[in-house]
Amino acid sequence: MTLQDARNQITPVSVERMDAVQARLDRQTKPPGSLGRLEEFARRFVAITGREEVRAKTVFTFAGDHGVTAEGVSAFPPEVTPQMVFNFLEGGAAINVLARHVGAEVKVVDMGVDYEFPPRRGLLNRKVARGTANLAAGPAMSREQALQALETGIAIAADCAGKGIDLVGTGDMGIGNTTPSAAIAAVFTGLPVERVTHRGTGIDDAGLVRKIAAIARALEVNRPDPADPVDVLAKVGGFEIGGIAGLVLGCAAVGLPVVVDGFISTAAALIASELHPHVRDYVFAAHQSVEIGHAAMLERIGQRPILDLGMRLGEGTGGALAMGLIEAALRGLREIATFEDAGVTRGSGQ
Repeated sequence: MTLQDARNQITPVSVERMDAVQARLDRQTKPPGSLGRLEEFARRFVAITGREEVRAKTVFTFAGDHGVTAEGVSAFPPEVTPQMVFNFLEGGAAINVLARHVGAEVKVVDMGVDYEFPPRRGLLNRKVARGTANLAAGPAMSREQALQALETGIAIAADCAGKGIDLVGTGDMGIGNTTPSAAIAAVFTGLPVERVTHRGTGIDDAGLVRKIAAIARALEVNRPDPADPVDVLAKVGGFEIGGIAGLVLGCAAVGLPVVVDGFISTAAALIASELHPHVRDYVFAAHQSVEIGHAAMLERIGQRPILDLGMRLGEGTGGALAMGLIEAALRGLREIATFEDAGVTRGSGQ
């Protein structure tokens, strides 16, 4: 499926279907609306999928390296990216633990790691190139590579729809990737670079100064066009960011809810939502990252985070936790008795 095909397939989620689910929730043995946002999660999921239960759920952790690490923007060296991919594949990372907790499968997608992995169970080799170029000196990738990354994510979404996966989560791994994510945030929100750029993996004050300067140079050198999201991705993005953006867009095209993780995943979801305005209807924002630009991106997408736990790891960790709450909401929809069934008297005005 091409990018244009996917965009053509996206439709708004039915308000009438959401209202019908809410009417059912309002007949349950509780004051109307008393389960708060859990009711929102239930009505949105059912309206998107037509289902009341999750058959299977998968977190896709997209990985890629970044040439901008040459600017000293990360506290960790680039070789950590492939090392962490191996950790994911061995089941020893935080995302593996939290995914096991909620019963989700984890798949790693190599979009652009500077390493050639042997075939492994749980690894999808979709490498565009072995890392992006240094965005502070020129475009991170070509427009053709940006389209390839997007269409790779779209294909993964289409595959999920064919395999009975009802809930998709996004995650990321890539040393240096908060730098392109902050650049994307600055482009689409119009905020100054320093208002959307934070410490990532824990850089010190000098590192933060270098990071802000690198992003400012990237925007000056590349002049990404906010009216052309593919141009923004190509000039200041990353291969894993493009893959996630394609997955989010593809989920909207095939009618799947997608739980978007933190700062990097939200930068990707922002690209997807700029490509089509109804993408946001299918997005569940997993959590509020401590990265300072995250709230501005969520506001532009029009989504409130489900959780706020002070997390800043990525990998899909917040997404896995949020999946558990979405399933809790659906269980409530299925199993809470109505006033009529339970023989309970309704309150006045109900």
